[in-house]
Amino acid sequence: MPSRPSHARGLDAFDRAILRIVQRDNKTPQRVIAEAVNLSAAAVQRRIAALEDAGVIARNVAVVDPDAVGLAITAVVEVHLRDERAATVDAAKALFRETPDVQQCYFVTGGVTFVLVIVSRDMRTYEALTRRLFAENDFVERYRTLVALDRVKADTAVVIP
Repeated sequence: MPSRPSHARGLDAFDRAILRIVQRDNKTPQRVIAEAVNLSAAAVQRRIAALEDAGVIARNVAVVDPDAVGLAITAVVEVHLRDERAATVDAAKALFRETPDVQQCYFVTGGVTFVLVIVSRDMRTYEALTRRLFAENDFVERYRTLVALDRVKADTAVVIP
C-alpha cells in the first residue's frame, strides 16, 4: 500500500467541523451539516466532494457489528517474521492485505513485525486460518494470539484537532 500524503495542513475550521460530523454518521443530511457548521448546503457538498477527492475522506462505509453477523472471535495477533528483508515484508503485507479475515494489519516496531486484528466465526475457523497464514508460511518465525474476551471499544472515529 503506498504511503498516504498528509492533507491536514490544507484543512480549515469548516472542513474539520464537517469531518467531525460525517465520521460519526456519514448519512447526516447536508442541510443538517450546513446548519451545524454555518455554511450553505451547496458549500458543504463542495467541501465533502473536495475532501473525498483529496483522500481525506478515504471511504464511506457501514460499520457492521461482528457479533450480529456471527463473527464471535476477535483475535489480536503478534507476528514475528524470520527476517525483515524487503521481499519478506512485502510478501507478508500482500498476504495479510488479501485475507478478508484480517480486519486490520500494522507493520510495527518493538520486536514484533506485524500486529493483526482478525475476526472469525469460531475457534475451528480461526485455527484453520492460523495454519494458512502463519504455520504453513516460511516467512513467519512465530506468532502469538490474544483472544479478546470483550470488545470494550472499537471505534472508527479519528480525533480531528
